[in-house]
Amino acid sequence: MMIKTLMFIAVGGAFGAMMRFLSQAMVYEYFGRGFPFGTLFVNVTGSFLMGLLSIFLVEKFNLSAEWHLAILVGVLGSFTTFSTFSIETLVLFEQGDLLKAMSNVLLSVVLCVCAVWLGAYFAKQLV
Repeated sequence: MMIKTLMFIAVGGAFGAMMRFLSQAMVYEYFGRGFPFGTLFVNVTGSFLMGLLSIFLVEKFNLSAEWHLAILVGVLGSFTTFSTFSIETLVLFEQGDLLKAMSNVLLSVVLCVCAVWLGAYFAKQLV
C-alpha cells in the first residue's frame, strides 16, 4: 500500500516540477530576472491551488487518498518552492539589494497566505 502511495506522489511530483520549471521560465522571459517574480508566481499560484483543492477535492470529488496526495503533496508540493525563494532572497541580500530582498520576503508571505485563504474561500463557495 505504501509503495502505491509513494508512486502516486512521485508521478505528481514529476508533473509539478515540470510545471514549475515551465512557469518560471515564462515569467522570467517576460519580466526578466531583476526580481524573483518566477518563484513568487509559482508560490502564490500554488498556494491558491492548495487552498482551493484541499477543500474542493474532499468535498466535491470522491478521490482516493492516493490521488489526493498525488495532487496536493506531489504536484503542488513540487510546483511551489520554499528553498528557491530562500536562496533568491539570500542572493539579493548578498548583492546589497536590501529593498528587493525585503520586498521578496514581504510579498511572498503576504501574497501566499492571502492566496491560500482566497482559494479556500472560493472552494467553500463552490461546494
